[in-house]
Amino acid sequence: MNNNTDAAARFAAVYALLTAAHEAGDYWVQRDADAGAKGHAGHAGRAACLCHVVSYTATQALALGVAGQYLGLRITGRRAAAALAVSAITHYVADRCAGHWRETGDDAPALVRFAHRSGKTQWLQRDPGAGPLLDQAWHRAWITAAAVIAAGRNQA
Repeated sequence: MNNNTDAAARFAAVYALLTAAHEAGDYWVQRDADAGAKGHAGHAGRAACLCHVVSYTATQALALGVAGQYLGLRITGRRAAAALAVSAITHYVADRCAGHWRETGDDAPALVRFAHRSGKTQWLQRDPGAGPLLDQAWHRAWITAAAVIAAGRNQA
């Protein structure tokens, strides 16, 4: 295989690994207390969200490290760290929106304001599942970016 094919295969594997780890980290690993408080205002909300993102990122790192070694993906530490940072930071941004998706004021989280400005207000007001769906779409989009970063082409 050439370098481009190697990178494409690595991307597919890394995307699958990060997505599976996302599901595990977001639902099985996340503590109930953090899930309930991560969208709250102030220090307690930020701390709960940070605690969740740390366990989430550790879950993704473990999956990427173990499966990457087993599969021989040859992901550099620098690329893995950058990918995990993208996933972690963007996960924190979205999860601070928990419980706020219907808010329309200037004090709503930036991502919620963006969703409303993008024409999602009626959906968010009508469908209680809209916020969580936008949250998960945001996560998957950034997991894709993280997989591209991790997979990048290795030097020949």
